[in-house]
Amino acid sequence: MEDAVRTDKTKWMLTESLKKLMLQKPLNKISIREITDGCGVNRQTFYYHFEDIYDQVRWMYRQEALRLLDLREGVLIWQDALLQLFLYLQDNRELCLCTLHSLGHEHLRRFFQSDIYDIIHHVIDRMSDQAQAGAAEKDLLTHFYVSALTGMAESWLLGELSYTPEELVAFADQLIQDHHTGAMTRFAGGKTGL
Repeated sequence: MEDAVRTDKTKWMLTESLKKLMLQKPLNKISIREITDGCGVNRQTFYYHFEDIYDQVRWMYRQEALRLLDLREGVLIWQDALLQLFLYLQDNRELCLCTLHSLGHEHLRRFFQSDIYDIIHHVIDRMSDQAQAGAAEKDLLTHFYVSALTGMAESWLLGELSYTPEELVAFADQLIQDHHTGAMTRFAGGKTGL
């Protein structure tokens, strides 16, 4: 137990050093020596915990996703969970942009997708049950919304969309509600599916 706590503490120490560097320069310009010098450990310590910088970035976003999941345990509605994700992006904009503009782009995208998937999957399940959709339709619809919201999150992060997190969540909510209303209208007319 004590070793696990020490390992986590060292990983976070290395990651805080990485985060500081990411605020100053692109990820692909950061060296392991800079990371270890920033927290007073040697290169061997870094390699004991991570394979390379991109392994460290993967670990960092995985830990951030777990933190968001912990926050969401008390969230009753999906809109609040999505808002928490956008607020995280807003609070960590520079770090996320550094990742987005670097070779580690796929890690941030996976972070978006996994977090958004958890949020949307529950909503689609609930809607699909009312509209009597099959498993294939649920999967396709979940994939559609996850892809759309992931793209929206990236565009917003890049400054291509000038809306507040609250406005983006309200838009997503309205879109999903409109879709649900249409599905229920089709269902009432004798057609099944979303």
